[in-house]
Amino acid sequence: MSGHSKWSTIKHQKGVTDARRGQLFTKLAREITVAARQGGGDPDSNFRLRLAVQKARENNMPQDNVDRAIKRGAGGGEGGGDLEEALYEGYGPGGVAIMLQALTDNRKRTVSDVRSSFTRAGGSLGEAGCVSWNFESRGVVTAEVDPNLGEEIALAAIDAGAEDFKLDGSFLEIYTGLENLEALRSAMEEQGVNVTSAELSMVPRNTIMLDARVADQTLRLLDQLEELDDVQKVYSNADFPDEALEKYGS
Repeated sequence: MSGHSKWSTIKHQKGVTDARRGQLFTKLAREITVAARQGGGDPDSNFRLRLAVQKARENNMPQDNVDRAIKRGAGGGEGGGDLEEALYEGYGPGGVAIMLQALTDNRKRTVSDVRSSFTRAGGSLGEAGCVSWNFESRGVVTAEVDPNLGEEIALAAIDAGAEDFKLDGSFLEIYTGLENLEALRSAMEEQGVNVTSAELSMVPRNTIMLDARVADQTLRLLDQLEELDDVQKVYSNADFPDEALEKYGS
């Protein structure tokens, strides 16, 4: 399993503090706005918007905020038109490959913030294409399961159209084609599976298992990057020892 996905699941379980909830809502609103701008304001006919709205609901974002973000993107409100999508690539401690997706109205500010975070952590911001070759776009359904039932649930997911899965204790990641993501999520929920997320993701083709020291440094860097206002998603090919995740999480 991608260690970063496992860490993200742990954080999801812990919940979002009030201090960071406003920042999270801002990022969710940006994604909704850009999705509506690109594909229209109807979630039924706009897959990206549908996923963005679903994620907003999962994080208890007020419906008024969702509606305003859709209106901005669809051309019925102020703002939103100046946001650009940007992709950044680099290396973290131990040579870990890291990709970031951002939405920004000021590329110079964003790249400066990203480069500074990499540098402070002993990593480096790279050129376009330096690590993207090691990632592929896939639909990923993440679930928390009873470890005794994990294999059974994973096989049921395969029957429902999943292409592959990774099971690590109670953490289950199910991979599928983008076109089958919603159907797979629905199938899992209908079976009573506790789905924690369903999203388009950049999945690493190869991962690197880190030792305790480098794992701690990398976790701190990933968190710092995720906390940047313009960064929407962070992906890495890092895999973390369970003890490192437990220590950092505590």
